[in-house]
Amino acid sequence: MASRREIRRRIRSVKNLAQITKAMQMVAASRMRRAQGRVTASRPYADALRDVVAQLGARSGAREHPLLVEREVRTSELIAITPDRGLAGPLVTNINRAMVRFVDHESHPVRVVTVGRKGRSFAARARLNVVASFTDLGDRVTLAEIGPIARQALDDFANGEVDRVHLVYTRFITTLRQTPEVIQLLPAQPPELPAGAAPWNFEPDEPERVLDVLLPRYVESIIYQAMLESWASFYSAQMVAMSNATDNANDMVGDLTLAMNKARQAEITKEIAEIATAAGAISGT
Repeated sequence: MASRREIRRRIRSVKNLAQITKAMQMVAASRMRRAQGRVTASRPYADALRDVVAQLGARSGAREHPLLVEREVRTSELIAITPDRGLAGPLVTNINRAMVRFVDHESHPVRVVTVGRKGRSFAARARLNVVASFTDLGDRVTLAEIGPIARQALDDFANGEVDRVHLVYTRFITTLRQTPEVIQLLPAQPPELPAGAAPWNFEPDEPERVLDVLLPRYVESIIYQAMLESWASFYSAQMVAMSNATDNANDMVGDLTLAMNKARQAEITKEIAEIATAAGAISGT
C-alpha cells in the first residue's frame, strides 16, 4: 500500500488537473454558445440563397449549367472538415472514420482536401491521397477565408480533374449529440422548388449568367455553414469531455482520500500494536 505522503502527492496532482479541466469546460461552454449563435445567425442567409438557387434550377435550360451537370465519375474529391485541436471525446475519431469509410466505399480514386490539423495528420497516417490542406482557420472563420477552399473544389471540378466533390463534416444536433455527415457539393444539387411556389423574375433573365455568379457563392455558403456546424460540435463535445474529466478527477480525489484515511488508520493500528507488544514485554520482565 502506498504511503500517506505518496497519496497526498497524488491528491494534489489530481486536484490541480481537476482545476484545469474545469477551466477548459467553462471556456468551451462560452465558445459553444458563441458558435451556436453564429450557426443560428447564418441560417437565414443560407435559406435565402437556397431559395434563389431552387428558383433558378427550375428554369428551363438551367440544368445544363456545367456546375449542375452529372457526369460519369472516374475520380472524386472529398473535403474533410476536422478540428485543429483534440480533447473533444470521440468527435475527431468519428469524423476520421467517416472519411475512411467514404474513401473505402468508392470504387474509383479519391482525392482528399483536409480542413483542420486533425484531419491532415490522420490522412497522412492513413496514406490517403491528400492534394491540399487548410489549417488554423479558427472558430471565427469568415466567408472570405472559405474562398480558397471553395475555389479548390470549383477549379478541380471545372478542369475535369474530378467528376464529383463531397463534403464531410460534423453536424451539430444538440449539445450532447453531434454526428458526421457526408453531402455532395459538386455537381451542385439545387433543392426542389416547393409545390405552388410563384416563379421569381431575374435580371438579366438568363439563368446561365445568374448561375455563373450565384453557384460559387452557393458552394461557399455550404462550406461556411459546415464550418460553423463543425465548430459548434467541437466545443460542445469538448465541454462534455472536460465535464466528464472533472467529475472523474473529483471521484478519484474521493477514492484517494479514502485510501489515505485507511493508510493512516493502518499506521495507527500498527503503532498501537507495537506499543502493546512493548508494554507486554516490559511487564513480562
